Amino acid sequence: MGLNMKHFFVIANPEKDNQLTMANHIQQYIIGHGGTCLVHESIECEQKRGYRYTDPNSVPEDTECVIVLGGDGTMIQAARDLAARDIPLIGVNFGKLGFLTELDQQNITEKLDALLEGRHETEHRMMLSGNVIRNGNSIGSHIALNDIVVNRSGPLRILDFRVYVNGKLLKQYRADGMIVGTPTGSTAYNLSAGGPLVEPKANLILLTPICPHTMNARSIILSAEDVVTVEIGGSQGNTGEPIAAFDGYETIALKPGDRIEIRRSGKTTSVLKLGNLGFLEVLQQKMSDI
Repeated sequence: MGLNMKHFFVIANPEKDNQLTMANHIQQYIIGHGGTCLVHESIECEQKRGYRYTDPNSVPEDTECVIVLGGDGTMIQAARDLAARDIPLIGVNFGKLGFLTELDQQNITEKLDALLEGRHETEHRMMLSGNVIRNGNSIGSHIALNDIVVNRSGPLRILDFRVYVNGKLLKQYRADGMIVGTPTGSTAYNLSAGGPLVEPKANLILLTPICPHTMNARSIILSAEDVVTVEIGGSQGNTGEPIAAFDGYETIALKPGDRIEIRRSGKTTSVLKLGNLGFLEVLQQKMSDI
């Protein structure tokens, strides 16, 4: 069980809660029960300031919980924007599957009571850090809660790349790309690409090739302490323009010879859990909704 909570911050996706109806309801309920609550509308900033939707400096220092209204995408972006703050997040699902969002829109006041009364637990989800190196120099780095994906933009063409683990060559691939994912990300792109599902509290790194041009390429599970390097092969007539995508949001254009070094981030995402359902039970429930 956790501690009683009093100070909250709400991030609302305007495309999901466009009149802020749910956000205002949550705010009024919390304030009516002796707490404090600010509402922030998640709008993409025009200039890059180290965040995309939510300025971490706008979140009061005494905030004990951030309530995110949207889907898994909104949760991921909130986690990325607020990673340096290490404030527990909990999501209200306005999307479809919602593997990351703990709450639905029904019985929301009952769930708010559980937060206010400390009837919750905290899960710490590992994140990845990816650094793109060109000619020995870093040209960009980002963190990811779900995955770092190397694939190609433009025409539907394959990529040639090598994957190293701790400096040793693992395999040379010809594929549409490679997913380097976390346990949290196992239910995202990794799932669509045929990769394994993993308990989200685990600490490990997933490697899942995307449409590999071979009969024996499978997902590989590595230690969370391993360092994965993806090296882009030389330019060929059938090679698409490669990119590195971080949680599907931030992208860095790649050139032949570029290397992406991926390792466990020193930052984690704290996710609050209220229910008694385990991962397998939640998975069964979500899959039955498809």
